[in-house]
This record gives sequence, C-alpha cells and structure tokens, in this order.
Amino acid sequence: MDVDVAIIGAGPFGLSSGAWLKNKGRSVGIFGDPMSFWRDHMPAGMYLRSNWAASHISDPSTKLTLDHFKADTGAKFGQPIPLQNFVQYGEWYQKKALPELQRTEVRNVEKNGNGFKVSLDNGSQLKARRVIVATGIAHFPWMPREFEGNPKSHVTHTSDHSDLSRFRGKRIAVIGSGQSALDAARILKAFEADVEVIGRQKEIRWVGQNAWLHKLGPISWCLYSNFDVGPAGLSRLVGFPNLFRKLPRSLQDPLSHRATRPAGTGWQKPQLQAVSMTLDRLVTSVDLQGDTVKLKLSDSTERLVDHVIVATGYRADVSRYKFLDASISQALRTSAGSPVLTRALESSVPGLHFAGKPAAWSFGPLLNFISGTHFAAAELLKAF
Repeated sequence: MDVDVAIIGAGPFGLSSGAWLKNKGRSVGIFGDPMSFWRDHMPAGMYLRSNWAASHISDPSTKLTLDHFKADTGAKFGQPIPLQNFVQYGEWYQKKALPELQRTEVRNVEKNGNGFKVSLDNGSQLKARRVIVATGIAHFPWMPREFEGNPKSHVTHTSDHSDLSRFRGKRIAVIGSGQSALDAARILKAFEADVEVIGRQKEIRWVGQNAWLHKLGPISWCLYSNFDVGPAGLSRLVGFPNLFRKLPRSLQDPLSHRATRPAGTGWQKPQLQAVSMTLDRLVTSVDLQGDTVKLKLSDSTERLVDHVIVATGYRADVSRYKFLDASISQALRTSAGSPVLTRALESSVPGLHFAGKPAAWSFGPLLNFISGTHFAAAELLKAF
C-alpha cells in the first residue's frame, strides 16, 4: 500500500501522531508493537513520575484520556499511575484510534523520488510521502564508561528489566539517583534485596513537595504549565517549545538540564527510608570476581555485590537506528547525536520527521515526556 505518512513506533508519540494525522484525513501506516517499551523494558511495580493531567496521550477529540479509559474499561487506579495501567491505557488508545496498526517492525527506510520506500520485516514494502520516527527511547540506554562491556549476568541497565523479582534476597547496587533508580530500589527492597543506591548528586532531589505552589490561582498559572515539566517559572517556558528553540544554545542547554535533572517523586520518600543511600560518589572501577562484582568508589571504598543495575537514563543517538538507509544517515544533520529539526519536527532530510526524545535537542525538554505528545502532534500537522 502507499500512504501519506509512515509512522515508525507505537508508543505515546507514534500513537498520538497517527491519531491526529488520521483525523485530518491523511492516510497513515503505523508499525510496531503498541507500548512495547513500557511493557517489556520497565520493571513491573513502577509508577509514572508525571501527574494525571500530564499523562494523557494527546488525541484530537480529547476522548481518549485516562479518564475515558477508566470509564470505558472499569479500571480502578489513581495517582501515582501504575505502569501496568498506563500500558493498558496505551493499548486501549491504539485499538480505539488506530486499529489498522501493523504489528511488524520496519527493516529499512530509503529515499524514493520525492518520498520514501519503507521495507517491513514481514517482507512487504510501501511508499510514503513522509516518515515519522517515533520509536521512543528504546534505542538510547546510556551507561557511564566504567560499566560498558560487562556481561549482563553481572551488570544491566534498567531498560533490561521488566521483572526484578529474580533479585530477591540478592545484594544489588543501583547506580543513579533519579526516578528510575529510586523506583528500582523501592521494588528491590520489597523483594527483600540488600540494595544500595549510589549516586553522584550530593542529595536526593524530590519533586511534588510544594503542592501549595499549585493552589495560588492565577499566580500558579503563571508559574506552571499543565505539562508538568520543570520547576516554577521554567515550567511555563518549557511549555512553549517553539519559543524555547529560539533561545541561544548557551541558554537552552542549562535550562534543559535544570528541567530534567535527576529527581524522585515525593511519595517515594517514606518507602525508601530503609534503603542505603551513598551520595556524592562515583564508581571508578568495576571488577568481576566470579559470581560477584567489586565496585570501587571515588572515596576509595569498595562494594561487593551480586549484581549492578545502572539507572543513568538515556541519550539520543540516531546513529543507532539500523532501519535508516546509509544515504539518509549520511544526509542527516545532527548535534550530539540528535537530529537538528526545524518546523514540523522535520530533519535535514526533507519529509523525514522525528518525535519524542530525538526532538528534545531542537525543541526543548517537553519532548522527553508524555505531555509532549500534545505539542508534537499539533506541530507535525504543519507539514500536511
């Protein structure tokens, strides 16, 4: 079949983009396993960091929200939002908005005249005027150099796990001090693991501790956007990506870091009282000793553990996309691994667009979060 747009990926950004374009009358081909990263690469028992209003996947009719999902299915959950319920919500969204989705992977994308030829794993091919890459963060797990190259029997990234119960009773070091690290430590503790969090921050930062700032009427409106990204004041700026991208790069980078720096949600705090926290430290070496791992820290102390889980997040690097033909990869203008994008999230390859984390370098930190689907979908429509 031939389509106006082929969408690679079926997470929140892929689904919302498809729903909006389809609503505008465009023919859409969308490919992937709905919510697969959330289901298969995040540990069961996790909760979303974002609040309720910022966790709806954007849709043109505003009838596919979390509230509509609960009303339609009878699901019962609140905030913080359990991971398994959010996965079910995304799968429900796909069935409602994009039942034509094909559960196959894209093998290759290459230029074809004024458009693209898309080859699928099931052996079929199609032509598309435009292509949207919305594969989420699955390609981008990042580890500090000290942990690279170690076998997964001893050292893993949080994205390697959907079930942490296999570490019951084990000695586990969790590297990092953000939401994923703290959530992993909380779940491991529930499995009676001897867990220690090791992070380079001097203290754990907690978000959601100043709820009163959100109850000041017009003042709160000036301080915070509904997208729930960034602290007071900066939250408003981040909520306008087309304004944010016009700032000098010397301002964009520190502001992006400030809006997304590692932090945990306040509700976790009491549940982590019994977890050992070693902060203001770096791991300087990793040495495998039989079934154990010896870690040496920057204060010259050592740890012997059964396993290390690295929770240091994700860094965009489009060179990891194996489905982009070499001619496209070579023509793609990038900076620090991210594609340089212009209006409508379009790259230097005409007709090729990126939504989600790869777009954050150009449009700001909002594109790292579910709430960014509201901006991305509306911005993509400008190309059609």
